[in-house]
Amino acid sequence: MPMEISTFGPRLETDRLILRVPEERDLEPLAAAMADEETARHIGGTQSPPLVWRSIASIIGHWALRGYGFFTVEDRATGEWLGRVGPWFPHGWPQPEVGWTIKREAWGKGYASEAAARSIDWAFDTLGWDSVIHLIDEKNTGSQGVAKKLGSRNLGRKAEVAGFGMIVDVWGQSKADWVAGRG
Repeated sequence: MPMEISTFGPRLETDRLILRVPEERDLEPLAAAMADEETARHIGGTQSPPLVWRSIASIIGHWALRGYGFFTVEDRATGEWLGRVGPWFPHGWPQPEVGWTIKREAWGKGYASEAAARSIDWAFDTLGWDSVIHLIDEKNTGSQGVAKKLGSRNLGRKAEVAGFGMIVDVWGQSKADWVAGRG
């Protein structure tokens, strides 16, 4: 798939999606998603707009510090904001992960797995990762389904989501497993 480099980071594409570095204009749609109890249930709970602003600033700062981070996910045809997906490795994480948050109105359409697959390709091919994890609450069957669709499995260990006091399951796979599953 095509990849453009912006002045700040890459722009990745799939058949249906654009993945780009987040910008402040993403505040309103992300705040709406994070105000939704069902969307935010397994990722630390709802957040007020000031906390969401800090979250976007943190994600943009992650890009500046590490050279990668969550992408904003947009519908290619309409430009509609769908969520945030991508590589992420904040302080206190057990290892780099590819995570996802899709607004509830867009659930069930394959956006999370499509954007995560493109992100994993990029993490392995560009960032040089040799494995990937996903930190998933044991009750989050939707994210478990996304992880399974990606070829990841529950690795049988737990991790603390630093700063949130949550203990979650670690799902993941090696680059070799990813390549074999894509072939």
